[in-house]
Amino acid sequence: MTIDPRSHTPVYVQLADLIREQIESGALPPGASVGSESRLSQEHQIGRDAVRMAISLLRSEGLVTTSRPLGTRVRETPQRRQVELPAGTRVVARMPTGAERRAMLLDEGVPVLEIHGPEGDVELLPGDEIELTRPAHD
Repeated sequence: MTIDPRSHTPVYVQLADLIREQIESGALPPGASVGSESRLSQEHQIGRDAVRMAISLLRSEGLVTTSRPLGTRVRETPQRRQVELPAGTRVVARMPTGAERRAMLLDEGVPVLEIHGPEGDVELLPGDEIELTRPAHD
């Protein structure tokens, strides 16, 4: 797939689609570098602003993470733990506040789960690390 500057689809969306396809196909495995802004800009003959917007879109989807010295990499698949929901429990999925994201060290694009217990207690958990289960019925 190449980027078509004459397309009605913005070039940054085309680049995000291209990288997303590489991630989903396994061509870019977890931990792999997506490439620097300058390399992606030269390789696809688009501006660096378009590259930044594409990376930002992928970050908001939780597919990549960006950090200084490592650059932009495909996000590692987190280890999941099972949380059993007792009767009367409610779960609300939502995006975290900035303070919650920093406190829980969440990557951009990762939702949180509010677990509302039957006693009124609330537990906040990272949505990408949790597998909710219900007790088996006899």
